[in-house]
Amino acid sequence: MKPLTESEIRGAFVNCSKGEAKRLHVPRDLAEQPWDDLDFLGWRDPQAPDRSYLVAELDGRAVALALRSSSAAAGQARLSMCSMCLTTHSGGVSLMVAAKTGKAGQQGNTVGAYMCSDLACPLYVRGKKDAGIGARLHETLTLEEKIQRTVANLAAFIAKVTA
Repeated sequence: MKPLTESEIRGAFVNCSKGEAKRLHVPRDLAEQPWDDLDFLGWRDPQAPDRSYLVAELDGRAVALALRSSSAAAGQARLSMCSMCLTTHSGGVSLMVAAKTGKAGQQGNTVGAYMCSDLACPLYVRGKKDAGIGARLHETLTLEEKIQRTVANLAAFIAKVTA
């Protein structure tokens, strides 16, 4: 993924108003992000733990989504799998919900997917971040094929949000 600026990220949001995009928290360490290892940049809002955001490059343009998640109750950690990167976590997967774009979103319609709670899917797929023992199932796919699968899963999710 090519490095993005704060203004590029703010301008890429498709499922929130321009005012909301202007007010949301964007990571201050954009220059230090491992852009070469990212298929998308995802982050949680430190001031609102139930809010997350992601920005991906699809068809040559940046597309960003505002997401909401519920925090799991203490003691309910169970093994779950991310639907984007297929990494399993013990308590590290959350249902992320995005408002649909357009009239459907104005009517309150949403789309959800189970994702890594820290939105670090690209790093888990590449082995740059460890989710623990048994987190990555043994597969015969190459790294490139795993990356392509993750990108395709994300693109399908974004397509549902923007449909």
